[in-house]
Amino acid sequence: MIYSSLIDDVKSFDDPLTLFSAMIEDIKLSKHKVYLQTYKFCNDLVGQKFRDVLTQKAAEGVKVKILIDDWGRSVSKSFFSKLIHFGGEVEFFEKLKLSWDIFSANHLRNHRKLLIIDSTISYLGSNNITSYSISWREFSARFTGEISKKLENIFLEDFLDAKKIFIDKKKKTRILSYNCIKIIRDVPGNVYQPVRDKLKKMINNAKQSIVIETPYFLPGSSLRRAIIEAAHRGVQITVLVPLNSDVKLFDILRDKYFGKYFKNHIKIFQYTPSNLHSKIVLVDDDWFFFGSSNFDYRSFRFMYEINISGYDERILQILKNHVIETQKHCIEFNYEIWKKRHFVQKIIERVLIPFRHLF
Repeated sequence: MIYSSLIDDVKSFDDPLTLFSAMIEDIKLSKHKVYLQTYKFCNDLVGQKFRDVLTQKAAEGVKVKILIDDWGRSVSKSFFSKLIHFGGEVEFFEKLKLSWDIFSANHLRNHRKLLIIDSTISYLGSNNITSYSISWREFSARFTGEISKKLENIFLEDFLDAKKIFIDKKKKTRILSYNCIKIIRDVPGNVYQPVRDKLKKMINNAKQSIVIETPYFLPGSSLRRAIIEAAHRGVQITVLVPLNSDVKLFDILRDKYFGKYFKNHIKIFQYTPSNLHSKIVLVDDDWFFFGSSNFDYRSFRFMYEINISGYDERILQILKNHVIETQKHCIEFNYEIWKKRHFVQKIIERVLIPFRHLF
């Protein structure tokens, strides 16, 4: 059995309620520090529960730091006033700029999701801190071991960067390798995109199978070409996406390419119960990749992301089981129905192509 020495134990969560309960219980048991990073943090039942338990820990003298992306938040610092009163720290990453083109001016977002407790327990995955996604299918992992300290160091760098105008992109995107495990980070960039490059390498090296599970499947031309070339080599490729994500316009643009994938022997399965929000790639039943990155142009080019990749039989088996369960609740893409989609949808697809990086 091959296990990473970086990880003592790993548990997985695909149900947000179960995940949130585990996170809150670990926070309650914290003795020294709790660091939380998320893209979305909402003023709802889930957000209030996390705020209240973190406030209680700050009142007990635990060091609490929270980093939230400014675009994704629906709370202000006043929401955390008691926590701040007790010494907790809250930062919003890349505060929104006023502009006539507010979207383009504020496009570079921090999409990472981390929770680190006492340098020994850490969570990494796809979940935001919100109630609206409570029914979604997600994937997050809870680690114990040395990996938690590595993720803590990354969090602290991000927390300091929240106030900086310029950052050292080369340093922030350096892949951190620990034997059979790699921590792969992304920061916005046109040329050097470590997550995209790592995924492309995995796809190019695939011999038997590739499984991609993602809420937003819209790879750029080079990745799309790599996937099709892999299929032509005889690699069995399976893509799992939601039937309906939380972004309808994205679904319309995404679906435009499904016919091409079908013709190139790439199987598309669509998850029906709710939004599928997990981000996973498996290659040849040997290599895994999961974390915060979506499989789309915007994530690779404009987002701060964090992922785990490598080979560890415990994690591989967990991910395989997750994917099998996901596929049980999917319908396979129907090419004949796709060909008959309404002409208005086809027009919208063409109109959206120049704006694909905005989704």
